[in-house]
Amino acid sequence: MKVLVGLGNPGEEYAATRHNIGYRVAEELAGRRGRPCEARRARSIVCRVSVGGAEAIVARPLTYMNRSGVAVAALLEVAGAGPGDLLVVCDDLYLDFGTIRLRSRGGHGGHNGLLSIVETLGTQAFARLRVGVGPPEPSELHADFVLRPFPRRQQKLLPEVLRQAAECAEVALSEGIAIAMNRFNRKPADPAGEEAL
Repeated sequence: MKVLVGLGNPGEEYAATRHNIGYRVAEELAGRRGRPCEARRARSIVCRVSVGGAEAIVARPLTYMNRSGVAVAALLEVAGAGPGDLLVVCDDLYLDFGTIRLRSRGGHGGHNGLLSIVETLGTQAFARLRVGVGPPEPSELHADFVLRPFPRRQQKLLPEVLRQAAECAEVALSEGIAIAMNRFNRKPADPAGEEAL
């Protein structure tokens, strides 16, 4: 059983923020499979989907971002899975908006959600799909930046970013991380033919 976890903060006040793009990718993937996530289990909102013959749990933790590891550990236990079966989707303010980067393992890069998961699981050996939401202005506090909504121009491009990220996650779950990395680790172009910035 594979486990996809989209990181974010619960509550309507956070729903449209940059920090919650992981939630939105999880919702997009579940929606593409016709399975909206509504059940509550393992400190998360979950659903079960089939992707290319692979069974997966898609989850949005109900813990706050800096406690994501608690929910992820509970999800892995429910699924009878280990870190090698996990794909975490999260925002990355160091990547330009619209850029997606999939890795099979790595550090937390200052992301509190990833840090919590690494500390709770005791390993960095889990896949992560980072979705670019940056860059912030040099003078802008990072915590303030990620907790703000996307500006209007980026909101128009967001559906395509979510579609690409969800498609990448589907390929990673069904065909493997290496194939998905080769296919999706690039910056998507916006509908006007310009790179999404």
